[in-house]
Amino acid sequence: MGSYFDGSQAGPFTGGEGGSGPTGGSVGRPGPGFMNLQSSSFADVLASYAPGLLPGRGPDRLPGQSGDRGSAPGQVIRDLPHATTIVAATCDHGVVLAGDRRATAGSMIAKRDVEKVFRSDEYSAIGYAGTGSVGIEFVRLFQVELEHYEKMEGRSLSLEGKANRLAWMIRGNLAAAMQGLIVVPLFVGYDEETDHGRIFSYDVAGGPYEEQRFFSIGSGSVFARGSLKKLYVNDMPVRDAVLACVQALYDAADDDSATGGPDLTRRIFPVIATVTAAGFHKLSEAESEDSAQQVVRERMAAPDGPPAPLHAAG
Repeated sequence: MGSYFDGSQAGPFTGGEGGSGPTGGSVGRPGPGFMNLQSSSFADVLASYAPGLLPGRGPDRLPGQSGDRGSAPGQVIRDLPHATTIVAATCDHGVVLAGDRRATAGSMIAKRDVEKVFRSDEYSAIGYAGTGSVGIEFVRLFQVELEHYEKMEGRSLSLEGKANRLAWMIRGNLAAAMQGLIVVPLFVGYDEETDHGRIFSYDVAGGPYEEQRFFSIGSGSVFARGSLKKLYVNDMPVRDAVLACVQALYDAADDDSATGGPDLTRRIFPVIATVTAAGFHKLSEAESEDSAQQVVRERMAAPDGPPAPLHAAG
């Protein structure tokens, strides 16, 4: 099991089917063999003992499906808070991950200060777009999964192993995703072997895809990616990558009503994290405010943002 998650056996990155854990079992008292389970995968242990506790494995009938009185089919799911835009960009020996703070429920703003960017372990981070409650479950389970593996094996997973593991977890939510409880993560990390930051995106079926240079997910992703396409420079310093990501989130909020821009009145600013050789670092509120204030000041003079040079230098 551990060798697959390390990437030394066939998996999503090598064309294989990937691993899957047992799906039987029921919630109750631990059986005689429960304490003898030695799997390095916490999700496998949970699936064998209490599969209903896994994300997307709750009641057989999801809220809002036909048969629920008092709500139209799917209406309850549509009214759940949804997280929106996440951006990532590689930088000099690392990667930056940033997310806006707005969550929407249909056409309404459900929450203005949601956090969508999290530490997954010392050298990786994860952000998500989609159904908020399910997304938080995935993040917490993934954090425990990586910690459990390290305790069982005495070493951490490789970055590709972590990406493979997250793919298996997302694939397990496919049935719920087909009902509307969709969660799409964006996973980033520092690769100690290559001394570079890397970005992995996913589809609802769990397919992992490595992205180059920068990427974005969520309702404002089209606008954020268009912004980064003009602003991104290879091997840019960490601070410049942070500003580029904040500029991209501002552009996304400018054209996508579900993405929230910097809220100067309420002092709500994007959540920004960097992952480098020094490990995971979440920018403080003051640091995020400084970056956001700089972008807002520049937009007061140039509402459409900084222009990209039309001709290459030299």
